Amino acid sequence: MSPASTGASTLVGAAPLAPAPDSRLTPGGPGYRRMSFALFLAGVATFALLYSTQALLPLISGDFGVAASEASWTVAAATGGLALFVLPMSALSERYGRRTVMTASLAVAVTVGLLVPFAPSLGALVVLRAVQGAALAGLPASATAYLAEEVRPKALVTAIGLFVAGNSVGGMSGRVITGWVAQEWGWRVAVGAIGVLAVGCAVAFRLLLPAPRHFRAGSLAPRVLLGTVRGHLSNPLLRRLYAIGALFMTVFGGVYTVIGYRLTEEPFSLPQGIVGSIFLVYLVGTVSASTAGRLVGRLGRRGSLYLAGGTTAAGLLLSLAGSLALVLLGLVLITAGFFAGHAVASSAVSKTAATGRAQASALYQSAYYIGSSAGSTVGALAFHAGGWAGTVGVGVLAVLGVVTITLLGTRAARRETLVPAH
Repeated sequence: MSPASTGASTLVGAAPLAPAPDSRLTPGGPGYRRMSFALFLAGVATFALLYSTQALLPLISGDFGVAASEASWTVAAATGGLALFVLPMSALSERYGRRTVMTASLAVAVTVGLLVPFAPSLGALVVLRAVQGAALAGLPASATAYLAEEVRPKALVTAIGLFVAGNSVGGMSGRVITGWVAQEWGWRVAVGAIGVLAVGCAVAFRLLLPAPRHFRAGSLAPRVLLGTVRGHLSNPLLRRLYAIGALFMTVFGGVYTVIGYRLTEEPFSLPQGIVGSIFLVYLVGTVSASTAGRLVGRLGRRGSLYLAGGTTAAGLLLSLAGSLALVLLGLVLITAGFFAGHAVASSAVSKTAATGRAQASALYQSAYYIGSSAGSTVGALAFHAGGWAGTVGVGVLAVLGVVTITLLGTRAARRETLVPAH
């Protein structure tokens, strides 16, 4: 038979075509370290700016003559602005590119950050913080979508964990710096120092982040966007992950909004600089977030979420003690559990969404920061009504929600294994 009749190649001895090599970034490969450090700095700037007033709430309360529940709006306004604008900003990143949107977001946020120290009233401060949060909305969803497109799947959890670790360093450094600076020169100089730090991070981020090679521009048509969002919200797994992110952040937002008031009051009566240094426990979050990939490899996603929830609950209960050492140990456990749970849930969102990753991540971030705003506000109200025990009670209820939702996911997965394939 002729080659044509058999369908064989007419090239004698020709080798089959090799699959195209995967050009996405991988640990140890070219560009990966620059990318990781750039997004780490973006995470530092985001959390340092977003929570720059949190450790200063007692001073802001004293300066403007307001209660904790009113001063807490300087935190809730920023996180609320981010939650409202993260989805529209993710749509812009689908059209104009992840790096472009992240760069513009940081530029606006650091500019507002330099104006915050000059706020003449609490109302003006809250408005500036809301604008700053809205500007920062371009970072979280765009960053995780960038990683999902530019990093190989096996390295995705680790890469997102490093970005979350940058968040923890930013949150820690922002609070520690503001605590000590405010003790000497007041809260206005302290938030100004954070603005200058964020400017440096933003410039280094833009210089270091590699240009995207796998981005494909999408559509800005509202019908397409709504269809993508509807598809994500119809996915039971994504809905559970969004709820878990919101509940974890409710705990974290409530605890760290109120802890400054508790530690400056009796029986501890700590000075502002020492209270700011308490946030060094964020380093624990840096470690737990960056090791989330290995945790998932050993325990699986749901097992990791159970462990993160249990660790957070144990820290909440331990923080009720009257000993400063036990309170600090409780904060360590809360921080470790929160950042591990957040890294696991956010990376699972990026892996679950096959299309519209920016919108999937944006919905997670929206739920996450709604949880932060709710935690800041409800935690402060609970503290006003029932002291630290009230704030802990809110946190324990949120952790129970995490465990319940994860349990529902476990049962759903078991049912799926029992359904015969069609």
